[in-house]
Amino acid sequence: RDDHVLFRETLREFLVALAPDATIFEAGTLAEVKSIVDSHRPLDLVILDLDMPGMNGLAGLENFRKHYPDISAAILSGSGTRNDILGAMKLGARGFIPKTISGKAMLNALRLILSGETFIPLQAIEESSKKEENKESVPFHDLTAREKDVLELLVKGYPNKKIASGLGLREVTVKVHLQGVFRKLGVSNRAQAVATALGLGWVPRA
Repeated sequence: RDDHVLFRETLREFLVALAPDATIFEAGTLAEVKSIVDSHRPLDLVILDLDMPGMNGLAGLENFRKHYPDISAAILSGSGTRNDILGAMKLGARGFIPKTISGKAMLNALRLILSGETFIPLQAIEESSKKEENKESVPFHDLTAREKDVLELLVKGYPNKKIASGLGLREVTVKVHLQGVFRKLGVSNRAQAVATALGLGWVPRA
């Protein structure tokens, strides 16, 4: 049987486990995805396989985001490179899920994305440590100490509630700091902030 079909069935099982009452649609091509979106809007989340027919890599995500900017999208891939991961984040993807991660990690990734947060695979964080840039290079020197703390936890995939708890702040205060981070990094959302940080060599402390 087709590997894409088998993986879709597996992904459906994970989604049902997380949201038993959810309505789930399946598509085999980007054109089919668009047809489903047009017929069933609004949708909470669309998961695009980077290798599905019609995607042409990240060009498919860019095309989808252009036509459906109000719909959250995540990328699924069996062989995504670090550049693919960061590129997807910069295009506004809610997450990048490698097909090679474990079942438990897959559940955690989907849970995070469905809760409205961003999932970045560990490989993107680990590989960022190989870059020569450091945290104090432009534009990081413009961030306040607290904004750096917030960015640190944001890159680790923490939702606002967990960031607030970890730093002893209120969630509304975290949101204010995030807006400062977005403005200074020249981005408009969490995914782009994470992608920019990792692309410039930001490495979260252990």
